[in-house]
Amino acid sequence: MKEIIIATKNAGKAKEFVQMFAPMGFMVKTLLDYPEIEDVEETGTTFEENAIIKAETVSKQLGTIVISDDSGLIIDALDGKPGVYSARYAGNGKNDEENMTKVLGELKGVPTDKRTARFCCTIAVANPKKKTLTFTGTCEGLILEEKRGEFGFGYDPIFYVVEKEKSMAELPAEIKNQISHRADAIKKLKAQINSVLKEG
Repeated sequence: MKEIIIATKNAGKAKEFVQMFAPMGFMVKTLLDYPEIEDVEETGTTFEENAIIKAETVSKQLGTIVISDDSGLIIDALDGKPGVYSARYAGNGKNDEENMTKVLGELKGVPTDKRTARFCCTIAVANPKKKTLTFTGTCEGLILEEKRGEFGFGYDPIFYVVEKEKSMAELPAEIKNQISHRADAIKKLKAQINSVLKEG
């Protein structure tokens, strides 16, 4: 199997990448396999900038092709927040429960039709010998008034997917991995996978 390195230490994200890349014949490694690599500071103001920073930093350290993603939740009624700050919205602890509680508090009293939101994901592919490429995917939905479902991670329990009539956290992995923002970005990457993952 071909090996692919994803610049993440997020176990939930890592699991999704494994499930999406395995059918293409890739063995996924993440930064959990490289404990010596320190967290990369995400100083960008967009998902694309952060994905590029992570991918290029780790690619330089390892001297090989590295894929990174930056993703988050964009809520229209909150002027696009939490956006790039999604993971740390309630503080630096990256606590999913606290992040969801903060969002639900800020949306208290906002009617359903004004609770539109989308998950956004930008994947960057950094190659030491080529220009970094990016692929962006989205998934549209609404923010619920309370958490629903046990699957997924992050904001999945409060993100309602209208076409499935379920929260993202109520969808089993095989369904989520067909419709999610990350799946959308990976589909775009997959269309160019052979040229993108050539070393030379």
